[in-house]
Amino acid sequence: MDMEALMAQAAELQNKVAAAQEQLAKTVVKGLALNGACIIDMTGKYDLVKMVINPDILSQGADAVAQAVSDAYRDAKQKADIMIDKVMGEATAGVPMPM
Repeated sequence: MDMEALMAQAAELQNKVAAAQEQLAKTVVKGLALNGACIIDMTGKYDLVKMVINPDILSQGADAVAQAVSDAYRDAKQKADIMIDKVMGEATAGVPMPM
């Protein structure tokens, strides 16, 4: 493969990855805990967009609230990870990687 073709391929990959990252920044996933007692909205770049805590959980104390927030965050992150793998996989599909 000549250098010009390699550079063109690299530029194409860079454009696809940039578009994928932009898509991830605009896409929101929802993490849930305790049947929706805590809901976290997060982008595909792990930015927190919104958090909702049902007032009923507040009566269970700080530890319960902290656990619900942690569980909702983990759920949102897991969903974001799956989305990131899918979007980035599509962006780089078919582009041979140098060995």
